[in-house]
Formats: sequence, C-alpha cells, structure tokens
Amino acid sequence: MKFTISRDALLKPLQLVAGVVERRQTLPVLANVLVVLEGDQLSLTGTDLEVEIVGRVQLEQAGDSGQITVPARKLFDICRSLPDGALIDFIEDGQKVTVKSGRSRFSLATLPANDFPNVEDSAQDLQFSCGQSIIKGLIDSTGFAMAQQDVRYYLNGMLWEVSQGQLRFVATDGHRLALSTEQIDINCPENKHAILPRKGVVELSRLLEDSDAEVTVSLGSNHVRAITEHYTFTSKLVDGKFPDYERVLPKNGNKTVIGERAELKQAFARTAILSNEKYRGVRLLLSDGQLTVTANNPEQEEAEEQVTVNYSGDSLEIGFNVSYLQDVVNVLQSENVKFTLSDSNSSALVEAEEGGNAVYVVMPMRL
Repeated sequence: MKFTISRDALLKPLQLVAGVVERRQTLPVLANVLVVLEGDQLSLTGTDLEVEIVGRVQLEQAGDSGQITVPARKLFDICRSLPDGALIDFIEDGQKVTVKSGRSRFSLATLPANDFPNVEDSAQDLQFSCGQSIIKGLIDSTGFAMAQQDVRYYLNGMLWEVSQGQLRFVATDGHRLALSTEQIDINCPENKHAILPRKGVVELSRLLEDSDAEVTVSLGSNHVRAITEHYTFTSKLVDGKFPDYERVLPKNGNKTVIGERAELKQAFARTAILSNEKYRGVRLLLSDGQLTVTANNPEQEEAEEQVTVNYSGDSLEIGFNVSYLQDVVNVLQSENVKFTLSDSNSSALVEAEEGGNAVYVVMPMRL
C-alpha cells in the first residue's frame, strides 16, 4: 500500500475515527485504525466492538491499493503535529508503515487487517433519511439528561422512538427527563423503539453536521447505522426496556411562570456559586411577579437573586438541583422560558414559552 494525502484532508476523519478507539484494550488490534485503499478511495475504520465509525476520503490521485492496521492514537498525534498544508506519504513496508512529510519520517508498527473485527450486520427493520441537523438537534437538546454510570444500564443511553411521520428522542437519569420531537417524512405504521448507548450518542453527535446534508438511518433489532456522504456510523443497541416516560410528564400543573431565559440563566449561574458543592440545591420562592432564587452551603454562606417573572397566584417554595435547571436553560433557544408547577413536592415541567418541540421535567429536592 502506498499513497499521498494532505494533512488537512486526513486530520478530521482520523480524529473522529480515533475518538472511538479506547486507550486500554483487551485485543491489541482494537487500539489500531484499519486503513483500506482502493484506487483513490481511502477508508479509515475505528471500533471498540460497541461503536464503529468508518471515514471515507477521496485522494487527489490513486495510490497502490491495500489494507493494514496502524496505531490510531499515534497516527493521529503525528498528523496533528505536522504543519498546516503538509503532504503526507504513507508507505507500507513489510511489518511497518512509514509516514513521511517534508523532513519528518515516522515508522509505525502494524497488525494484519484480517485481525480487525467487523461489526456484524443485523436485519434492517426500518430505514429513513432526513437532514443531519435534525438528528444532531434532537441529540443536543436531550443528551445532557442521559445517566452516566447508573446501575440501571438502560438509562445510560438515549431512547429513539420512531412513529408515523415522527422521530422522538428521550433521555433521563431518574432525576430529570428531556424529550424532543421532530416531524419527518417516514412511513412507520408501528412504533419502533431503540436505546442507543451513551458513547454511541456522543460519537454520532460529533460526526453529524449542523446542515441539511442528508443522513440515512437504519434501525435493526440490535444495531443502528447512520450513513452520511463521508462517514458510516454503526452502534450496538442497549438490550433493555426504557421507562414509560409518558407517566413522568406532569399533567396537573396549575402554576405557570414565564421568565426571560438570559436573566434566569445568569441568576442560576450566580446562585450556584454558593450552593452546596455536593447537592447543588437552590430554593425558588415564587410570589406575584417575582422569583427569588436562594442558595446556601455548609460554610453558612448565602446567595440571593431576584428575577422579575410573569406570575400571579399563591406563593410557592420549592427546591431544585441548580445544575439541572442550568442544563435546561442552556439548551433552550427561546427568548422566554415557561415553568409549570403544582406544589413543592411535584416535578416541574420546563419548556419554551411558545411550546416548541422539546419539554423537560425536573424533580424537586427537599432542602
């Protein structure tokens, strides 16, 4: 195998592919990236057996075809350290690969391409296409609510629910819930559910563009695959049952509070400074036309912010984890935010004032 490629053309796909590769591997070949050349078509593949990303690059001129695996992290670090606009010569030589650029020369150990695992195909039950920005937007507006290392493993991921003409993503860690829905052109008479693992969600979001460029998604019984012009992403699905999120959505909220998002965002950020570092609790005191946010900590320090809001009704005092409130106001794009509350022991429903396609549920805290 032998080819020449510009550093700039190689760097982004290599970065995305190498991002999947775990540093500590049980199989040595999993620390490598599979490099395959067919004429002027170069493909780079990285996997951790759960998630696989294939990046495709078209060379300016054809090289000598072949396939080999090379250390992912080392190859990426080499490319990143070379100057902008540099040309890289990639030459396979027996058990080694030589990477040359200008007066720099690197010799990397290789492993045979035959040792590289392939994510097996599963029967594709459902396929649809839409703009990349739709999937990326749904992930960005819900991903923060995924659990990190919960023993309820199905919460360490994101529910994809596909129904007739509609795509919905849901994430929850048991303390808050994020739900976002988009209308898309899809024929799906029966609802289909799939849970993507956390790592798959993060990697897919990284390679999708915020554009109308198309992505084709295939949902199988145990895999999801997303294909764009330059990448093929495949992830195993989490084998589990996602909680019935419809039951979590508060239905009987009788207190509606509307506030300016930017003002609330700043108030939450400032009171968070003096909240308890472990529990991150803040107290919200609601009265006619005003929301008072207070925080204190074991050092007896206190913070208080007053925000003008659109509210009239009985006064209410309720506690929340301020980080959860900050996450919601950070992802909402609207000018105003609407909180729907009922009492100090019930969850709050948070959304854009005009509704929109995303709703958030935050459980209260006892302070």
